[in-house]
Amino acid sequence: MRHLTLEQRYALKAYLECGKSKNETAELLGIDRSTVYRELKRNSGKQRQYNPDFAQELAEERKERLCINRKFNSEMQKLVDNWIREEQWSPEQIKGFCDREKIKMVSHERIYQYIRKDKSEGGDLYKYLRHRLKHRKRPVSGKHEVIKNKVSIDDRPDVINNKERFGDWEIDLIVGKNNKGAMVTLVERQTAMIMIRKLKNGKNADSLADTVIDMLLPYKDVVKSITSDNGAEFARHQKIAEKLNTKFYFAHPYASWERGLSEYSNKLIRQYIPKKINFNTFDEEYVKQVQYKINRRPRKNLNFKNPKQVFYKCVAFAC
Repeated sequence: MRHLTLEQRYALKAYLECGKSKNETAELLGIDRSTVYRELKRNSGKQRQYNPDFAQELAEERKERLCINRKFNSEMQKLVDNWIREEQWSPEQIKGFCDREKIKMVSHERIYQYIRKDKSEGGDLYKYLRHRLKHRKRPVSGKHEVIKNKVSIDDRPDVINNKERFGDWEIDLIVGKNNKGAMVTLVERQTAMIMIRKLKNGKNADSLADTVIDMLLPYKDVVKSITSDNGAEFARHQKIAEKLNTKFYFAHPYASWERGLSEYSNKLIRQYIPKKINFNTFDEEYVKQVQYKINRRPRKNLNFKNPKQVFYKCVAFAC
């Protein structure tokens, strides 16, 4: 990351006061525009006013503070190795958790450097990361099926769309090798709490409905809505809605982004239950442990708390 000098900071302020755009200012200073945006975001005052001397002071103080923890020592390495191997936490989750608990830790970028070095030397630490240092795209899923009495996501109120309340869920299915075997996944939109259950009768709609009711019945009072794709396995949605006294909505066909949290949650699950794997390989106890592990992971959007503790706090106080 490029660090600005005091002279550059004065020039930055002058260019902006002359009406230059941030992009023009970056070009004139010979730096990347992201550096300008980052500088203004990190080193401006409370009223978002930019003062070069104040910015320089902030930057030097930050540099001095971070230098103390910058060395990646054996104690940090031991923590990183344990959290990645045993819990499959990402470097960002590790760093965020350590900051929250006031545990000394290097930046998440430095942790990635350590993992890449380990890989280049024949280590296997990277295999415990969800992406294995690769970024893969998941194809859009969901079949357009005729299901009676569907309520469209277009009719879903803003209180759900904006994640303003606790108790709104997304539901999905993951299937095994050759489309044999299935698991239903449920995720609460505000806390990201995941529930997973193997389906004894595969994609059978009646069996799925009974399983979902069994999973959510203990939390019936805080199940406000459920949103699914258009798979035929959700044909008994009215039964689910009636038993749980909730609303059931359907996303548009081939619009997986409308259930983005569910899609993301399934990717987390696939780290432990890969695609093209026979689901008979996994017993119910293993699936339960996968659920526990994912829900123990600190999440950035939860201020690095984990979904489990946030979810049950909301259940207790009916957030």
